[in-house]
Amino acid sequence: MTSEFGLIDAFTAPFEKRAPGLLVGPGDDCALTSVSDGMALCATVDALVEGVHFLGAIFEDAEIGHKALAINLSDLAAMGARPRWFLCSVACPADAASMARLTGISRGMAALAQRAGILLIGGNFTRAEALSLHITALGEVPTGQAMLRSGACVGDVLFVSGTLGGAALALGWMREGRPMPDALRQRQSRPEPRLELGLLARDFASAAMDVSDGLLQDLAHLIEKSGHGFEVDLSKLPLDPALVESGAPLDLALTGGEDYELLLTVPQSKAVEFERACAQRGMAVTAIGRARSDDRLELVNAPSHLSLTGTAKRGFDHFG
Repeated sequence: MTSEFGLIDAFTAPFEKRAPGLLVGPGDDCALTSVSDGMALCATVDALVEGVHFLGAIFEDAEIGHKALAINLSDLAAMGARPRWFLCSVACPADAASMARLTGISRGMAALAQRAGILLIGGNFTRAEALSLHITALGEVPTGQAMLRSGACVGDVLFVSGTLGGAALALGWMREGRPMPDALRQRQSRPEPRLELGLLARDFASAAMDVSDGLLQDLAHLIEKSGHGFEVDLSKLPLDPALVESGAPLDLALTGGEDYELLLTVPQSKAVEFERACAQRGMAVTAIGRARSDDRLELVNAPSHLSLTGTAKRGFDHFG
């Protein structure tokens, strides 16, 4: 049976080993990095656990590795941070079949890491009943320029990137074993963190966060942190084309989660310029509402069963 250190060597093999700012990488008790002048360190941690976040029977190993890193990169994007380094802790059953999966997982993770320009600098391996990947991602953002959830102001235009509902629709179809276009499957299994949009938005946005637990629930977080509610026009939501074509319920776009798009509030004076800058770079953003003076969420043009006034907290909750 492969040893712990053999697993570590095999897992780290596909990753780049050197990059600017890395002083000491894997092999010592800690990694050492050097933060660039004028930058603040931005840190986030998240987990992908078999049976909770994914089912090994329907996800390919490379998809698992990609997604584990992507959900952390999405958090960095929401802060307007440039990815630099990450640490990965792997918990895995000790049987040969489970350990063999790690090769595909690491390759999927390494491919995304290379595209995103983020370096694996350390981690840990341990035995466990179920496979899980725990990642701490670190990025840099100019001091004082990080996009926070608390920054929304009255009258700000609410934007969302990409489309909504595709990830939830794909997960349902994957569970049912239904065939689907690759583009739809990837909305669930290989979400694309909006890193370049996050960097661009620093010059425009007053607040931001990623859509991970469902649009309504994540809007509630923006409301809680900023103290300002939102009026959202549901007729303007950018729905995934597969959601529209299949006739799936709008609920999937509002509460399904895992779209990993960005929610951004932009002062009205900058909104047109922001849309133009995004269009020039091929980044899709849609204005869906405005920030209110009170702390309520109002859905406009909503189906009767979704009519809602007040702070909404509908979406995924690990302990709900």
